[in-house]
Amino acid sequence: MTESPNYPNYPESAGAGQPAAVTARPSTVEGAFWAFIASTVIGLIGGLLIFGNRDAITDALRNSNRQNGGGLTETQIDQAVNIAMITAVVIAVVIAALYLLFAFKLRAGRNWARIVLTVLTALQLISLLVGQSTIVAYVGVLAAAVGVVLSFMAPSNAYFASTKAIR
Repeated sequence: MTESPNYPNYPESAGAGQPAAVTARPSTVEGAFWAFIASTVIGLIGGLLIFGNRDAITDALRNSNRQNGGGLTETQIDQAVNIAMITAVVIAVVIAALYLLFAFKLRAGRNWARIVLTVLTALQLISLLVGQSTIVAYVGVLAAAVGVVLSFMAPSNAYFASTKAIR
């Protein structure tokens, strides 16, 4: 029998089959992650502050009801306010959960999460410019904008590129 050619073993071979080394997570990505976490917490606080505005919401609905002919009873107005408040809190919690998911994916080096968070931040900013907003909403958008800026700095770009090379 002839001897088989001397092929290198897979683990010993280097080159195209070997993944590139991941660079350590830069402080810009960590900063972006924590900025998005802060924005999420601020958004939740803003969503929960709606309970403090219950009387104002009820008064606005009563006034609107009077202007439109008074077709709703007090019980119906109270039910509508309760439904509106519960809906607002549920929406705030769902959005917060998605923000958290995207922030953790950004921290893991997923470029798509960085893009999604950028789009969501832009939509948040547009909603501030179009509608009525509170100081809490402005602070939340500011935190998210800081996260976007940090996530697109040069060290962050290198980190996202290195994690992409592994996959």
